[in-house]
Amino acid sequence: MIRLAIHGGAGTILRSSMTAELQQQYEQGLQDALQAGYSVLQSGGSAVDAVQAAVVSLEDFPLFNAGRGSVFNNVGGHEMDASIMDGSNLMAGAVSGISLVKNPVLLARTIMDKSEHVLLCGQGAEQFAKHQGLQFEDDAYFYVQHRYEQWQQALKEDSISLDHNDKKFGTVGAVALDANGNLAAATSTGGMTNKKFGRMGDSPIIGAGTYANNNTCAISCTGHGELFIRAVVAYDISCLMEYKGLSLKEACDVVVHDKLVKIKGEGGLVALDKHGNIELPFNSEGMYRGYATENERKVMIYKD
Repeated sequence: MIRLAIHGGAGTILRSSMTAELQQQYEQGLQDALQAGYSVLQSGGSAVDAVQAAVVSLEDFPLFNAGRGSVFNNVGGHEMDASIMDGSNLMAGAVSGISLVKNPVLLARTIMDKSEHVLLCGQGAEQFAKHQGLQFEDDAYFYVQHRYEQWQQALKEDSISLDHNDKKFGTVGAVALDANGNLAAATSTGGMTNKKFGRMGDSPIIGAGTYANNNTCAISCTGHGELFIRAVVAYDISCLMEYKGLSLKEACDVVVHDKLVKIKGEGGLVALDKHGNIELPFNSEGMYRGYATENERKVMIYKD
């Protein structure tokens, strides 16, 4: 049994504000990521390799707020975060506040595999990436016109935007179950438009935005990062399963539709348990999401 689920962000995503052409582009981006990750699983690859492949695909797609499509910070640069976790051994790697690294998730993976650390940030993380031979790009690669326009608008308003001005939480992520029964999760983001002071959300924080444990589940989150950090969302779902015996669906419902709602934490997540059950819960208007199994491949955007 092999499974893959992905997301490209949650928030106020309405049919009324989406053109048919733009919707088709988003759906194609999700399909491409599903293909990239699921083909790894089909060829006998590991869950870690599968989530990495899916997230790399999403990072390379300019409509999603990660990698190439990352939003602009307050000084007109990009500060990207990412993390990855292997459910078979609880190894994890994460990176925060990096610029010009083409694929932040690859740096997170390299930190997990090639260092004794879990989380590296800023210039030190970039230095490590250079030592490891990871690919860098110049500013022009990360320049996306609609992201620039969002930043200009945010500067005028002196506001910090959640991806789009219509409140979309821009993060990408994936969870996978491989043929050996191993789970993995990965998450990547460009953060908030016009963010200041080195702000970090939940995406690079193991247990908040990303978590994987073969005994329970794999989780990748997207939402208002500060609230997801306070609620320790990803680990809380695993704990509800491990210590209270809840099913994946029950645990997701408690966290996403009760605990988060109570603290005004908007967003969602993709989840997968060791039995291959998939959950894609969100408490926002929409979430770019999809999943692939042996019998089905599906991408969705809206509540219905």
